[in-house]
Amino acid sequence: EDALLERLVGAAGAQCEAFTGRVLLARAFSETIAASAAWRRLRRGPVRAITGVESLRADGLAAGLPVSAYHIDIDARGDGWVRVTDASGATRVRVTYQPGLAEEWAAVPEALRQGIIRFAAQLYAHRDGDSGGAVPAAVTALWRPWRRIGLRLR
Repeated sequence: EDALLERLVGAAGAQCEAFTGRVLLARAFSETIAASAAWRRLRRGPVRAITGVESLRADGLAAGLPVSAYHIDIDARGDGWVRVTDASGATRVRVTYQPGLAEEWAAVPEALRQGIIRFAAQLYAHRDGDSGGAVPAAVTALWRPWRRIGLRLR
């Protein structure tokens, strides 16, 4: 049942990311944001690197922006920020970046790993669908110190 266990651990890890608001293992993401002179926060974190900013034309084609056309920042909390000073007529930009708490599973904080394992075990025990999908309080107690919450203003 290795394949099943792998899927359950993956599902528990995804639930942990959703609960904490943090990406566990470093991997690449891309996000499309408005081309604005105002600072825009990237959705996922903690950000390790912002690797590219390119303008998106109305027809969907992307073109690289010169470094002088935008500013990037990663603050002390791990939030990634982008500000576009010259989008060359584009109204949107695509930002590629790499968020993640750790490079490998062993470096993920112990409380998060333990919660994932416990939740995966519960999913396995209730794999026939008898109400095992809710995250138990013992697991959320392990994850809660890592949780990032905030308001999104639109």
